[in-house]
Amino acid sequence: MKPFRIAIAGLGTVGGGVAKALAARGDDLSTRAGRRLEVIAVSARDASKARGFEVKNFTADPLALAAGEADLVVELIGGEEGVARMLVETALRNGKHVVTANKALLAKHGRALAELAEEKDVALKFEAAVAGGIPIVKTLRESLVAYEVQAVKGILNGTCNYILTEMEATGAGFAQVLKEAQRLGYAEADPTLDVGGGDTAHKLALLASLVFGTAPDLSSMTVEGIEHITAADIHFASEFGYRIKLLGVARRTEDGVEQKVSPSMVRARSPLANVDGAQNGVMVDAGAAGPFFFSGRGAGEAPTASAVISDIVEAAAGAFRPAFGRPAAQLAALKPAPAGAGVSPWYLRFEVLDVPGVLASIAGSLSEAGVSIESMIQRGRNPGEGVAIVMITHEAAQSAVEKALAAIAKSDKVRARPCMIPMEAA
Repeated sequence: MKPFRIAIAGLGTVGGGVAKALAARGDDLSTRAGRRLEVIAVSARDASKARGFEVKNFTADPLALAAGEADLVVELIGGEEGVARMLVETALRNGKHVVTANKALLAKHGRALAELAEEKDVALKFEAAVAGGIPIVKTLRESLVAYEVQAVKGILNGTCNYILTEMEATGAGFAQVLKEAQRLGYAEADPTLDVGGGDTAHKLALLASLVFGTAPDLSSMTVEGIEHITAADIHFASEFGYRIKLLGVARRTEDGVEQKVSPSMVRARSPLANVDGAQNGVMVDAGAAGPFFFSGRGAGEAPTASAVISDIVEAAAGAFRPAFGRPAAQLAALKPAPAGAGVSPWYLRFEVLDVPGVLASIAGSLSEAGVSIESMIQRGRNPGEGVAIVMITHEAAQSAVEKALAAIAKSDKVRARPCMIPMEAA
């Protein structure tokens, strides 16, 4: 049988890992694939950069890979438009299999790319696009199909999880821990996509598509990052028996699919709460089959390269099916749950002046909106100065809590925007 010819676009951390693993374990991987795997071309921005391995068959133009002799193109450039999109589209049109880790591209153009792959009868695979080395894409697409999955929720961004873990461990504030994370290489120089929740949103859109049989949809997703989380919030969460994690959540409701990315309070004894550092974790409610939990390294050379190579081996062996588990033409438009309809208990923090009547005013606004209080913490006295009041509510609709907080924020006794964090049963 002819060798299976591979071209790699992007030789950064992941691309370099793929090239090294194919060189080091080529014989075993070829045996698994049923044919010899051969890297015939690579492309990167700088051919002279020291990478720790020999770069052969280099081309400066990544788009040339889509017109060459490769059977499969690995796209590890990144970005939802530009060269990455052109490369993937051209490779598919030319009848080449594509493996990518590009969650932004797939979240925006996944359905169209899946249609193109099916039209040309080639694979479009993206295990590495979500949660690094955790095989969650394959699991949702192929394994947990017997019963209707009700929800998927996960810690999908290692940068945010590292920051929140360090804030809890050290008591330091967000800005200080972010600066240290950048120094250590856990956060980018521009961390907006990570800490603002955008990276998690891209990944959640792909998981929701796999679970609910819908086209990836970012338009109805609510996205909130961790920039406003304080050391005080993390401390209070601990007092209530919770930890704060940035979660991506997609769940069925009677009125449609809820998709949200937000800091969430998770019970300290739950599996998701105990995913620390730069690790990722995913919880799947598979209906009658029960809950399943997956955790592992969500980024880095080895785990992400492992996911890419798994896709390469499957494509070489001829094992591929529709990218999102169903034919692209049968992916329905996502019906979003009404905005603000999500129901949960809520953590609320108010920074207020310590003067008579403030607590009664807050409680009154909550009551008028139909939100009841389960428990409360107010530490110390500081007459005429600022103090924190922290509350846990009973279950309430997000819209009701937001209405109450909008009224409370108008008071001249409230010194900062009230903080609200949903409490997830996980």
